[in-house]
Amino acid sequence: MVINEESEQVNLQRVGKIEAAQGPVIDVSCDYLPPLGQALDVVNTHGRYVIVVYQHLAPNLLRAIALHAVSGIYRGMPVYDRGAPLHVPVDHSCLGRMLNVFGEPLDNGESLPEKEFRNILAAPPRLDETLPPTQILETGIKVIDLLCPFVRGGKTGLFGGAGVGKTVLMMEFMHAVSSAMHGVSVFAGVGERMREGHELWHEMKDAGVLPKALLLYGQMDESPGVRFHVGYTALTYAEYLRDTLSAEVLFLMDNIFRFVQAGSEISGLLGRMPATVGYQPTLLTEVASLEERIVSTRKGAITSVQAVYVPADDMSDPAVSTVLGHLDSVVILSRQQAAKGIYPAVDPLKSNSRMMDHHVLGEKHYQVARAVREHLARYQELEDIIAMLGIEELSQEDRRIVERARRLQRYLTQPFNVVADHTGIPGVHVPLKQTIADCEAIMDGKYDQLSESDCYMSGAMPQ
Repeated sequence: MVINEESEQVNLQRVGKIEAAQGPVIDVSCDYLPPLGQALDVVNTHGRYVIVVYQHLAPNLLRAIALHAVSGIYRGMPVYDRGAPLHVPVDHSCLGRMLNVFGEPLDNGESLPEKEFRNILAAPPRLDETLPPTQILETGIKVIDLLCPFVRGGKTGLFGGAGVGKTVLMMEFMHAVSSAMHGVSVFAGVGERMREGHELWHEMKDAGVLPKALLLYGQMDESPGVRFHVGYTALTYAEYLRDTLSAEVLFLMDNIFRFVQAGSEISGLLGRMPATVGYQPTLLTEVASLEERIVSTRKGAITSVQAVYVPADDMSDPAVSTVLGHLDSVVILSRQQAAKGIYPAVDPLKSNSRMMDHHVLGEKHYQVARAVREHLARYQELEDIIAMLGIEELSQEDRRIVERARRLQRYLTQPFNVVADHTGIPGVHVPLKQTIADCEAIMDGKYDQLSESDCYMSGAMPQ
């Protein structure tokens, strides 16, 4: 982008000039101090660089973080004040588009009309304006709907290490819910590989759900400032769609751990002393500033699903436990389940939801879910005995429980639409009532004559 520097100076007030540049950390010698969080422009004939004020070092010196690649920046370059924090243009025409952290198109389409702007760093709604989530959101994914139901207007986390299926499960959730909710989706790709962005774009286009979706990407090769702020940009668009369309908004983030990593990079660049396990001392505040804005109001609801990478499969990691404290539903993806060929690789005993209450779910759903957990827990207890001595050494009652638990375990697998081209198995959507009825029938012994393979990777049980 080529910019006329003279025309820029007409609209922007000069702050000062660049004193030092160390990677994305820019020190500016200034005539006055813009407030923290203010967006500044560094402009020359080659382009525009946006920097955000992070620290006041002296009465005439500030430190900022660049949101662009900094090649081409040099000492003495003039810096101009935008007069506002970082903000993005908002409009209903954002649906069906792919944008970056500044609200600029990544899909070679036209720019959004600059009629209305919103700051990406904003306060959450007041408590008296928010509504508590009280309903479950049916997804058609058997194991989730039965044992850890998603909360309509709440926050759900998909936890797992590398390669256990977080992104696939999130894409299937988008596919399953986009038509059923009659709402819109906002997807935040935080530190995503561009390959994943291409795949999601084409799959949503082929599925016909792109016109009701907005994709925002801060790519892996971009500055930590971009990867840190892109989640806020996506949330700003989600809030705008919630408030203006009065619609149900599905807000998806992949991956919130990379948001924490970007904050850690910025903290290190600014010279802050690291805290537990090397994370930034502001970890709790940064995660809360994002999570506390994901709420439902009288104007509409935001239902959030976040993929959370678990470093070394350690659930006690400070970043993981910080995110965990904000969630309504927790879906743990287990490497042991994936090794057995159980997909989705949800750990049914560790995953949970705060909606698992008979007042919310109804007595039948609650009792069936409890009984399924009891069967699977008993099977897990007996696995070592079976491996050492064989199933023949178990009592008749335990053997019956184990056989039914194995059928339940295989019944809760499911082929997904988004990977049908790779697996050759068409995806299925199973209503919650059918899942409850099938699990009850398996535990009652109706399918004792059926082989375990007949329950594997199928939809509803044969009637």
